[in-house]
Amino acid sequence: MRRDDKKDEPVFQRVVLKNASPYHYMKIRLVLQDESTRLSAVQLKVFIISGLKSLFGEVGAALNFDLLKYDEDTLSALLRVYSSGLVKLWSSLTLLGHYNEQSCAFRVLQVSPFLLALSGNSRELQL
Repeated sequence: MRRDDKKDEPVFQRVVLKNASPYHYMKIRLVLQDESTRLSAVQLKVFIISGLKSLFGEVGAALNFDLLKYDEDTLSALLRVYSSGLVKLWSSLTLLGHYNEQSCAFRVLQVSPFLLALSGNSRELQL
């Protein structure tokens, strides 16, 4: 094989991107002691912001996140947050334990940098 033949060969290069997505998406569910209690989307967002404020102060309360989807019946929500703020949001959700004098807990069901990954859950797949 001559040296000139190698120029025509395709060159393969492996590229690995870390944190390629600027956002992370979280599928969460709020579990309340009194299951008949319902929150609106605005009340849920204010509750999450109050948790950020109690843990991280005014700077934490200014963390930018979006409530993309909310189901009032199941108290399930889909949040979008900048990747740099994921740990702050997740930790504040974990430490929220009371809503209107009743015990509560946030369950983080799924987290992904890709929204499409949250469209299905292999744990809930029924064949």
